[in-house]
Amino acid sequence: MALRRGGLVVFPTDTVYGVAALARNANAVAAIYAAKQRPPEFPIPVMVAEPSGVGDVARILPGFRELTEAFWPGPLTIILPKRDVLPAIVTAGGDTVALRIPDHPLALALLRLVDEPLAVTSANLSGHPPARTAQEARAQLGGRVDAIVDSEPAPGGEPSTILDLTLSPPAILRSGPVSEAQIWAMFYK
Repeated sequence: MALRRGGLVVFPTDTVYGVAALARNANAVAAIYAAKQRPPEFPIPVMVAEPSGVGDVARILPGFRELTEAFWPGPLTIILPKRDVLPAIVTAGGDTVALRIPDHPLALALLRLVDEPLAVTSANLSGHPPARTAQEARAQLGGRVDAIVDSEPAPGGEPSTILDLTLSPPAILRSGPVSEAQIWAMFYK
């Protein structure tokens, strides 16, 4: 499998098509930056198959479990303090990591098959619109990745909402499919 060999794989998620590498393989993550022409100061989110896998790469904070029960799998990315098992390149040298579980059967099947956290970001050149189809991803990243899983268009078409739980109070860093009202309803019941 290309991922296990340190390769890059493009696949659909519930939001947009993503490009993935093993999160604990610094060389593979560096290949994502190169393929996307992504600035090195932009961290790459990590996807896991189950909420129980988050503790392997991040420290759990208050409110996390309630958020995952309400919105995972789904289009909510949650920022937590990272553990040292993640290479610095994943987090652009920072001490936090953005985590998500996609609500897409193919993405979940791939995560379960690999059984490792994956560094995953949108399958597009940096600064270009995210790919909603395999063809759009191929047009932007074609010869720069090892495999493209061609499936139906990504159903969401909009990147995930990003919530930083390391801030007090927590802050929404990017609006997306999970609304601010939905998130704050979790904290202020």
